[in-house]
Amino acid sequence: MAERMVKCVKLQRELPGLDKPPFNDELGQKIYENVSKEGWRMFKEHFKMVMNEYRLALGTDEANQIFERQVEDYFFGPGAALPSGYIPPKTK
Repeated sequence: MAERMVKCVKLQRELPGLDKPPFNDELGQKIYENVSKEGWRMFKEHFKMVMNEYRLALGTDEANQIFERQVEDYFFGPGAALPSGYIPPKTK
């Protein structure tokens, strides 16, 4: 069976798509139809940084609201903003 391909909104090219929607709602379906596996992997890395910077606990209302806003901005908006005062780690 051939891998499902999507035109990734983040990477602007045709790439393998997700195997299933990441959530059972409208946003999950939108991601499934428009985001590649690679784009989703990049977002998860980005959101790990956001979680750490804001010291968010998964599953809280605050974390869920920030997550949804970050997903929308990262893929379908102006791009997700980094937390204020964020300093990227130094590369070796």
